[in-house]
Amino acid sequence: MLSRPSVATYVRFAVTALAVTGLLAAAPATANSTPRAAAEPTSAAVGVKMPTAVADRLGTERGALVDAVSADVLSRSHDARGLAPDAAVGRLAEEGRKVVVDVRTVSGDWARGVAYVEASRARHGEPEGWLYIAHREDGRWVAGLEGDGEFADHVARSPLVGAAERRTMTAYAERRTTPDAHAPHTSHASHASHASQAPQVGVLANTNGMLLPWMPDYYMTLTGGPHSHDGGSGYWSALDFAGGNASGLVRSSREGTATSMCGAGGGWTRVIHPGGFSTDYYHMRNTTYYNGTAIGRSALLGSIGTDTCAGGSATGAHVHWSLRTYDANYVGQYTWLNGRTIGGWTWWNGSSQYSGCGTRLGVTACPGTAIYNRTG
Repeated sequence: MLSRPSVATYVRFAVTALAVTGLLAAAPATANSTPRAAAEPTSAAVGVKMPTAVADRLGTERGALVDAVSADVLSRSHDARGLAPDAAVGRLAEEGRKVVVDVRTVSGDWARGVAYVEASRARHGEPEGWLYIAHREDGRWVAGLEGDGEFADHVARSPLVGAAERRTMTAYAERRTTPDAHAPHTSHASHASHASQAPQVGVLANTNGMLLPWMPDYYMTLTGGPHSHDGGSGYWSALDFAGGNASGLVRSSREGTATSMCGAGGGWTRVIHPGGFSTDYYHMRNTTYYNGTAIGRSALLGSIGTDTCAGGSATGAHVHWSLRTYDANYVGQYTWLNGRTIGGWTWWNGSSQYSGCGTRLGVTACPGTAIYNRTG
C-alpha cells in the first residue's frame, strides 16, 4: 500500500477561466498561500489537486493534462452528455457541483490519477468517477478513462501500472458483457417466475463468487434493495446495508485492485476484480487509503458512515454498494443486479427503486431484513 498523503503536500489550483484551447486555464497557488483543507472547493466548476512533487514534475504541462482529462470526463458524464465543455461546467456550477481531477503519479510522459463529477447535494444521488491514465504523445496529452479504448491501451503499456495490477486491469478492460439479459426494471412480484428463469440468467450473471460488503457468515440489514447508483435513471446496480453484527466494518467483495476515489480520508473506494467486474463502496468513514493497491477478498475498506466526499447525501450510517462492469463497447458503467447472485443471495428488482429483494434457499429478504453473507 502506498503511503497516505498529507493534505499539506497538495498544491491546489484556482480555475480562472475557460481557455480557448482547452477546458480551463489553471494557475498554481502562490508560494505564500495557505493550503486549503481537502474538502474545500477550489472553484465553482473545476477542482484540481496533486502532490507538490507531481506538480513540480509536470511544470507547464499541468494545464494541458487537466484539460485532456476534464474533457474526457465531461464527454462521459451522464449529466454533461451532449453539452460543450464550457456549458457543462457552467451547468454543474449552477448546482454547486464541480469536476475534480486528482493527479496522483507522474513518470516521464505518463500520468495517473482519479477524476469524478460531484453528485448534487440537494438531492439523493451518487457521484460519477473514473480511474485514468494519460500519455503525452507528439506534444499533447491523450487521456484514457476507465472503460475506454485508450485506458486499455495505456494499462498495457504504462510504467505506472505494476505487473499484478496489469493482469487484473487488462482482463477487466477487455471484458464484454450482455447487460440486457433482463430489463432493468423487472418487478420481483413473482419469485416463481424468476426461479424458472434462473438457469439461463446464471450463465450470463455469474459474478464469480462475489460477496456482500462485510465479513462472511456475519449479517447486516438490507436497507435499500436494487436501485440505480445515482438514485435516478440507469441500471439498478446498487444495494444499501447498515447495522448487523459485523461491527459496521465494510470489506471488499472479492480480491482485486483498490483505489480511494476521493483520496485519503474520503469515504468512496473502488475495487477492480478479476473477471470483468468492479465494485464501489460509498459513505464510509475511517477508511483505509488505497492507490492502485492489490488487496485480498474481505480486505478492510472502512466502516459504515454518512460521508459525502464527492457529493450526494446520506441519511443514517450505511454503505452504498454498487456493481460495475463494461458494456459491449468497453464503456464502464454501473450494471444490472437483477438475477445475479452476490453473497449467496440472488437479487431481484422491485416494482420501484429500493423495494427489491434477495432470495436464498426459499427465503425472501426485503428491505428491513437482516441477512447473512454467504460464500455458497
